Amino acid sequence: MEALVNLLSETLFSNFLTVKSFVSRKFTPRINCNVSIQTRRITVSSCQKTSTPVNRTLTMKNINPQIPVIEYAVRGAVLIRATEIEKELQNGVKKPFTEVIRANLGDCHAMGQIPITFIRQVLALVTYPKLFNEAQFPSDAKERAKQLLDACRGSSVGSYTDSPGIELIRKHVAEYIQKRDGGIPSDWQDIILTSGASPGIKDILKLMIYQSSGLKSGVMTPIPEYPLYAATLTEYDMIPIGYYLDESNNWGLDMSELQTAVNQSRAFSHPRAIVVINPGNPTGQVLTKNNVQEIIKFAYKERLFILADEVYQYNIYDPESQFFSFKKVMKEMGKPYSEMEVASFMSCSKGYMGECGIRAGFVEIINMDPEVKKMLFKAITTSLCPTVLGQVTTDIVVNSPKEGEPSYNQFIQEKTTVLESLRIKAKLISETFNTFKGFSCNPVQGAMYAFPQIKLPPKAIEEAEKQKKHPDVFYAFDLLEHTGICIIPGSGFGQDPGTYHFRTTILMPVDKLKTMLEKFRDFHTRFVEKYS
Repeated sequence: MEALVNLLSETLFSNFLTVKSFVSRKFTPRINCNVSIQTRRITVSSCQKTSTPVNRTLTMKNINPQIPVIEYAVRGAVLIRATEIEKELQNGVKKPFTEVIRANLGDCHAMGQIPITFIRQVLALVTYPKLFNEAQFPSDAKERAKQLLDACRGSSVGSYTDSPGIELIRKHVAEYIQKRDGGIPSDWQDIILTSGASPGIKDILKLMIYQSSGLKSGVMTPIPEYPLYAATLTEYDMIPIGYYLDESNNWGLDMSELQTAVNQSRAFSHPRAIVVINPGNPTGQVLTKNNVQEIIKFAYKERLFILADEVYQYNIYDPESQFFSFKKVMKEMGKPYSEMEVASFMSCSKGYMGECGIRAGFVEIINMDPEVKKMLFKAITTSLCPTVLGQVTTDIVVNSPKEGEPSYNQFIQEKTTVLESLRIKAKLISETFNTFKGFSCNPVQGAMYAFPQIKLPPKAIEEAEKQKKHPDVFYAFDLLEHTGICIIPGSGFGQDPGTYHFRTTILMPVDKLKTMLEKFRDFHTRFVEKYS
């Protein structure tokens, strides 16, 4: 800039004001310069950047008022601090620990779970077809990859697909569901492939944004609940209707609680749907067949659409428990229940697969009004299509290697190893927590989490109040700062007033889980002593 001004000064020295005006027009308000004239030369003695107010179109005063009030606990303040600590450790800051243990998310591979070989082989082949020439890939993986590429436009996973997904894969999903449910028919045209279960859940809830007689739509959700539902209902300006699970009965359902919740909600909302998470997140319970039947009868009586979150259907560890899909039970109950509206959600992020980052899943729409279904399919076109690699992953999950095929034995061995490891850790974590003073933890029958209750000393609660934190948030932050263990406070999921919980995953390797639990025990002992 100085060179420019000096060059101009040779020709404009006689009119200093002209030069000063030029400089000002070109460079202010971002840069202010002190300019002087000395014998045919103009000298720029200093230039300083200055800040000026920016008149922005979007401000906190005029954005969608629902966005600032959205809360999503699994990626909340504790996780943000955990990420900061990781960076501090990388920069050499001394801590009483050497790593952050992320027990907050059900992120399987991040916690050390090994990907399933057949899934990754097919993904590699469809992504880079030159690998078809490599002998290390088994013939059934190559056959599957070719079949899927043939179903893609231009034989490439880089192409758009139909908005509900590739027809071949949707048909395979329907065949999987029909086999899972003992032969009860499934129509592939009722299947929508999704980028994980979350978009499918949001698409269904979006249909219900409506006011009846001045009342906003209400959706019944379990307490404790997976925070996606509360966050989505907030975003859509809908009313959450919480129904409490019975912790004293292994997080079971009390039908009188459901009835009380819906009755009370009619004063401030128009109840339209009920969410059921089975197996439970964060609570880890598995519904009995009788539980499912009772919920279906209740939903029928109250004219509620059922959202069946069944993403953990592979994750059953209790030998006395079994997964019963809402569709199967409903159909077996016969009319009028078999004609009820249900959306069932599945994901490839959980189960034995753990492919969280690939974003894959599906929803089956059952008994939806044909005209409403057309509107749903129209609405999803605005997102073009789910990720194609996610669709490929879904196909591999619902159409896995068959007995006698080259990859079958390895596939079964890997699948069994993952699920058996989770079973061992589910038992280990609940039994260990129950040895901690002031802890009580229900058995982890399914899913990927434990949700223990903790009795906090009164002085700890007082200190939390002084810091303007919820007591379980205070506990979680203290745990993180002293041990590096990152958990999610129970208040982010909802809990009975006056009780305190947290959610932790069971995903880390057994040896690391044992280490975490011992660090946890030592911390809790010191915490209780400090505030007693």
